[in-house]
Amino acid sequence: MKRVVIESPYAGEVERNTNYARACMRHSLDRGEAPIASHLIYTQPGVLDDTVERERLQGIQAGYEWMYAADFVAFYIDLGWSPGMLRALKMARILHKEIATRQLIDSVVYPIPKDVQELFDR
Repeated sequence: MKRVVIESPYAGEVERNTNYARACMRHSLDRGEAPIASHLIYTQPGVLDDTVERERLQGIQAGYEWMYAADFVAFYIDLGWSPGMLRALKMARILHKEIATRQLIDSVVYPIPKDVQELFDR
């Protein structure tokens, strides 16, 4: 099994985004992968509070640490690219990680923002 970091939106519409991230995890598992989605793990009640900036940053950094061990990073883009996903993309590039973009809903296409596409073109 390949170890994969799952990146998808979290902030904003938290309930919708949490349900989406769970579906992304299932999709990855169904592909025979071993996924981790730090934004699902660290935001559980009693772990970290995403509305407290210090705790939010602590969770982001912990997620980046898992990226070191991952075989690749999968960005699920049905809901577009969130600012957190864009930061994770930069980190994945710094770490020279393989990057995949995925969609659960094939009929909905969100283009990669120009500044993000430039990262892929390098």
